[in-house]
Amino acid sequence: MNTASIVSKVWSFCNTLRDDGVSYGDYLEQLTYLLFLKMADEYAKPPYNRKIGIPFEYDWQSLRSKRGADLEAHYLGILRELGQKKGLLEQIFTKAQNKIQDPAKLLKIITMIDEENWVMMETDVKGDIYEGLLEKNAEDTKSGAGQYFTPRPLIWAMVECLRPQPMATIADPACGTGGFFLAAYNFLVKNHPLDREQKEFLKKSTFHGNEIVANTRRLALMNMFLHNIGDINDEQCFIASTDALIAPSPLSVDYVLANPPFGKKSSLTFTNEDGEQDQEDLTYNRQDFWATTSNKQLNFVQHIRSMLKSRGQAAVVVPDNVLFEGGAGETVRKQLLSTTDLHTILRLPTGVFYKQGVKANVIFFDNKPAAKDPWTKAIWFYDFRTNIHFTLKKNPLKPADLQDFITCYHPQNRHQRSETYSEQNPEGRWRKFTYDEIIARDKTSLDIFWLKDKSLTDLDNLPDPDVLALEIMENLEAGLESFRTIVDSLEVTET
Repeated sequence: MNTASIVSKVWSFCNTLRDDGVSYGDYLEQLTYLLFLKMADEYAKPPYNRKIGIPFEYDWQSLRSKRGADLEAHYLGILRELGQKKGLLEQIFTKAQNKIQDPAKLLKIITMIDEENWVMMETDVKGDIYEGLLEKNAEDTKSGAGQYFTPRPLIWAMVECLRPQPMATIADPACGTGGFFLAAYNFLVKNHPLDREQKEFLKKSTFHGNEIVANTRRLALMNMFLHNIGDINDEQCFIASTDALIAPSPLSVDYVLANPPFGKKSSLTFTNEDGEQDQEDLTYNRQDFWATTSNKQLNFVQHIRSMLKSRGQAAVVVPDNVLFEGGAGETVRKQLLSTTDLHTILRLPTGVFYKQGVKANVIFFDNKPAAKDPWTKAIWFYDFRTNIHFTLKKNPLKPADLQDFITCYHPQNRHQRSETYSEQNPEGRWRKFTYDEIIARDKTSLDIFWLKDKSLTDLDNLPDPDVLALEIMENLEAGLESFRTIVDSLEVTET
């Protein structure tokens, strides 16, 4: 069967199940369990003959032989049993549930998977099928899965700028479905003729992540596995289930690529003395942090800096508040300017993330050894927001849209950059600000714009109504988030 027909088959089942109320996420989850079982079965046979650790009474062949109610009961038994195993098996099957209640439809999916040899199938094919389903799942706004899915063109651009090298370690402390790992893997494979040792390191030792949401971690592991990252017999999982912020990273890494979860406050929900649900801010008392705060984003920035090797590099998506917030925010920015070379900030447009109300940026910084003088000499800003409009469906972000930024970034040698902004060209999007100019700003704010918003002056050429509506909604969401912060701080003051 050719690639197109396999993709078509997988998608057609997805649509059939949606009519039964099974969401993309539920379908993806079941597909993960069944694909893993089938591939484990293939690895257990010649020419691989590997010991997988799945008892024969719970393997793929045992599932194929069942029908009707017996099939449903046996499938539930498999999920329960394998969730108690160790290593990758445990991570894939932990807290697993069957969401396909019709045994006939379950049998159809099993038959579809059984007809293919997934281990022998090209990595690009099976990987693209799974990535496609992950993106569809992110588009399903009711599920909230979009917060774990960073737009792939943005990930691609961030990796193109960092240009990771072979035999280097790459981390993402909030890895979602693993998009940064995949993009880095593809970059390394396409741009470097890897020898045997480098290939082995890439497969087993390059990537290190954290993901606290069990189902998202499951999807990430399967995504990696289908792309030939990690091994079915791995006892140690390279994506940890622990909260990365709780303690310093046990490993110093060469690169961090990350889009930490949006939302400012870290909080704990508990039952109070009256038996009611209550919340309190969660702060991380880390000796290696510059500031103690409940702002999750500022904590991730501090954590990412702390996990880099002395010459490590990072590219991190952060919301606007990280660039301008006072108090702990100002402390973190000043320390970042001093201890690292914070050399580039990409201002992102609205309409590119699945979670609405997000105004975000990418900060690029290189860690440095301790020194008397600040390491940051200048910050280069690329304004990709002013007068630029994207929507998720009609006009989604594409790799070509970020090509000008990559050209300006000059990843081959970023010390040979040229501004496109000048007094003669005030519309230039690429502009440099010196350390002295930055440090003189109120609260060391990095929230800098210089282009004129044409929608405020040119009323004859306004964006399309759906773009305007989306921008209004995003501004309202951002405003609401600010008010929530004020209310939270007032409540803390009162108590």
